[in-house]
Amino acid sequence: MAEQREVAEILQKSFPPISSWVKILLKPCNPLFPDFEMKIPKPSVTSKSFEGLKALLKEKAVSLPYCRVSTPVQEIELGPEREEELFQEAMAGVDRISRENCVERILVFRPSEREAPQKGEKQEDAEALSRLTCLVKEGEGFRVEDTPEYIEGTSYDVPAEVAGRLHQGRYSIQAHLDLHGKNVQDAKMVFEKFLKWAVATGKRGVLIIHGRGLASPAEPVLKTRVVEWLTRGPRRKWIAAYASARLHDGGTGATYVLLRARPVTKKVKKWKKE
Repeated sequence: MAEQREVAEILQKSFPPISSWVKILLKPCNPLFPDFEMKIPKPSVTSKSFEGLKALLKEKAVSLPYCRVSTPVQEIELGPEREEELFQEAMAGVDRISRENCVERILVFRPSEREAPQKGEKQEDAEALSRLTCLVKEGEGFRVEDTPEYIEGTSYDVPAEVAGRLHQGRYSIQAHLDLHGKNVQDAKMVFEKFLKWAVATGKRGVLIIHGRGLASPAEPVLKTRVVEWLTRGPRRKWIAAYASARLHDGGTGATYVLLRARPVTKKVKKWKKE
């Protein structure tokens, strides 16, 4: 035990206590030169307050080019009264030109060399060429009934001349039905309802617009079905005659239908035969 104590005393004298080592480590100085104190360098950038930020922004501000934002132009619908006012404002101070000293210009039609009949041409060919020219330029002489698209027909005990008079507009048209844009099933349903309403309200002349069917690969679909419904449908007993319409009512794309005042039944047909 005595030897251990001697060793402890020798170590204690040779080395300083732990507390002194801690002070040496924490002291900001060079351990090789105890008297020299190490100075910690201060940061070059120091924080400043935000008080001078506004002034700095104004000083360093960069002006950007002005960009005009285009706004969409809205169309304003003007009534007829407002349009008249604007027209009068635009025409303010404008004097009307007097036509007292004006010379009326008369246009004279001079047929070209191609239209004029050549010498030796037959008179019939010249007349045909003249009619063809009028037909192409003015539509004069065009007859719907002369085209292959024309349709007409009459029902039981109705003279054939009635269909011709119907096409010529001898009978007034009191209602019309437009089947454009409908398929066959919808068109048939609307067609049946329309004829039922026309008979119930006492209509005698109606117009069915079905189109010419030029987009169909074969025959016109709706036009063919309308003729079928008129001649073999459940409302055929009310049909007196039908014919293609005139040009201003649709031409071959529409059909006039003449309705009876009373339906033709089998009993009536049998009584007439007897």
